[in-house]
Amino acid sequence: MPLVGTGRIVAPAAEHHRGVAAFNVVQLEHVEAVVTGAEAAGAPVVLQISENTVRYHGELAPLACAALAAARAARVPVAVHLDHATTADLVAEAVELGLGSVMFDASTLDYADNVAATAEIVGRCHAAGVWVEAELGEVGGKDGVHAPGARTDPREAADYVRATGVDALAVAVGTSHAMLSRDAELDFDLIAALRAAVPAPLVLHGSSGVPDADLGRAVRAGMTKINLATRLNQAFTEAVRARLDASPTTVDPRKYLGPARAAVADQVEHLLGVLHAVPHEGSTVESAQL
Repeated sequence: MPLVGTGRIVAPAAEHHRGVAAFNVVQLEHVEAVVTGAEAAGAPVVLQISENTVRYHGELAPLACAALAAARAARVPVAVHLDHATTADLVAEAVELGLGSVMFDASTLDYADNVAATAEIVGRCHAAGVWVEAELGEVGGKDGVHAPGARTDPREAADYVRATGVDALAVAVGTSHAMLSRDAELDFDLIAALRAAVPAPLVLHGSSGVPDADLGRAVRAGMTKINLATRLNQAFTEAVRARLDASPTTVDPRKYLGPARAAVADQVEHLLGVLHAVPHEGSTVESAQL
């Protein structure tokens, strides 16, 4: 199955009320685990590389090239996406490397500046055949738009999508980034209102804090792209701890990274089932960027 653009996964999912899981990857083991889990589920998936991960590695290219290679070799459609980019230079690098989509995050800017900056990025990316996600935010707290009490206004969100031309919009409906517990309370009525008002697929950030049942309910209410990071990191770290606790003299990283990779793959397969991510019968996923 060839590498695909994120839009070719998200569009049919939105049409058929299914979720698309977008998993943030930090290292090669994450990449391998996500692809393995997606193949086991028989579902398409998005590999996401965040700006924070780029900063951790020192540059985008090594992990991005590994993710692209894994996507090309996968037996299910896999897209590679740049997540939470805040600079035009990083977006340009992602486009040059061949990533099919980017999330440009101007959510800390006021509305007018967010629109202007995002519209410029959209123009450049669309000219290169690259799909763009954005975020309509508000300043406040370290979580910004995803402080638990933040909410996106449907009318403003619709105006924002029309003004910027973005292909998908991340909205605030009750989640927060980096939650270790699964007790986020989603506003399902707001999700439905946003879905009715916004002319683009909706994206749920901070999804690791949402119980499984509510993830499925969020998709049914109108969410399409579901971003998950912390939940995979929890599974990974718990497996590493368990392996080292069981064998304190272990020094070969493969002995503990292997079980951690397997744990993440299991979590990916499970979550893809929760989101009903298997492509609808008769739908097609093409290898074009958008």
